[in-house]
Amino acid sequence: MNHFLSIEELTAAEITALLEDATRLKAERGRHEQPLAGQTWAMIFTKSSTRTRVSFEVGIRELGGFPMFLSKNDIQLGRGEPIKDTARVLGRMVHGCIIRTFAQQDVVDFSQYSGIPTINALTDDEHPCQILADLLTVKEALGGWEGKKIAFIGDGFSNMTISWMWAAKRLGFELAVAAPTDYQPPAEFLAKLDAPNVTVTTDPAVAAKGAHVINTDVWLSMGQEDQQDKEEAFGPFQVNAGLLAHAAEGHIVLHCLPAYRGKEITEEVLEQHADVIFQEAENRLHAQKAVLVALAKR
Repeated sequence: MNHFLSIEELTAAEITALLEDATRLKAERGRHEQPLAGQTWAMIFTKSSTRTRVSFEVGIRELGGFPMFLSKNDIQLGRGEPIKDTARVLGRMVHGCIIRTFAQQDVVDFSQYSGIPTINALTDDEHPCQILADLLTVKEALGGWEGKKIAFIGDGFSNMTISWMWAAKRLGFELAVAAPTDYQPPAEFLAKLDAPNVTVTTDPAVAAKGAHVINTDVWLSMGQEDQQDKEEAFGPFQVNAGLLAHAAEGHIVLHCLPAYRGKEITEEVLEQHADVIFQEAENRLHAQKAVLVALAKR
């Protein structure tokens, strides 16, 4: 693995190996190797963040490296410099780069022109770091995903849902996506995915029926805050006590945070499942450290 750009590009073996190493690094925190010693990793964020920034900065330091945070206002990208030029400059100065931005192509182009390990910390197309953390949480809470049903309730073609669908394709678990008609994956994407274990419905109760994991995210992704007409379509897709009544006994609820209580999830449900949801948030650190270690060994 030379870069970490999407779940789509990973094999089942690569995902499993990353999760096994994340488990080890979590257990050995403070006592493990420091493969990034003497290295500087740039963090280019054109989208704001809490969990992503903190988990990567802490993770790089715990692995012996030095994180260099760069917002769009700190570098010439914010003034129109092409991503390929920024990549060719940083590729001569730092040892790796973590990018949180809008366009997936920017991350792909950076990896190609920089010649250094590149990590997708979120784009509009995928959120692979979050999915690794979520899978680690499912493994810890339920023993794994084999024979389990995972439901995603909300936007059916967001970066989170896309990454979940590719994870289901690679690992073989059942995934049910419930979304309004206008926010479901397009037919051409589902044809490319070609995963009979992934189903799509407009009925949240159908998706939640017998599910061991109920997953949701904000209805308006970053940059969509002015699309209130979109939000109005999601009223019936709230994760609440009524919906969870359809889930399997012993189910867990996941939310990648930040959560808008009273919209995609109720206050009651979030607090009842807070232990797992904030375990999921912590697991960003451990999953991303596994990615960093893998890229340090490339």
